[in-house]
Amino acid sequence: MKKSILLTLFVAFLSLAANAQSHKVVIQLNTSDTLVWHGALKNISNLQTALGSSTQIELVAHGAGISILVDGKTTQKAKIAELAAQGVLFKACENTIRERKIDRATILTQAGTVPSGVAEVVLKQEAGWAYLKY
Repeated sequence: MKKSILLTLFVAFLSLAANAQSHKVVIQLNTSDTLVWHGALKNISNLQTALGSSTQIELVAHGAGISILVDGKTTQKAKIAELAAQGVLFKACENTIRERKIDRATILTQAGTVPSGVAEVVLKQEAGWAYLKY
């Protein structure tokens, strides 16, 4: 009887483990539209609610979207701080920083950098991450 119960529990555990998915989402942002910024960050919150807090999310800002990560230009500083505290990664494109002559000291402290925003998106997709573009 004990073996039967243990076997049933073991099979149930394996079933749960097999169904547990680790979601990974990369978000490309290259617009200066502050309404789009708001929507993208709202969708990140929605993703975390729907898929769970273990969902890995990285927002990559480049081109016109870089301003979302620039102190003094972003309208989303508080929301970025909140999401970063929940594990969301924010990355600024070094190519854009250099081309637009942005002072690195103005990049939000919650954000890291990547050498190329578009290359980061490609690498994440090749690694199996889901992709959203804003």
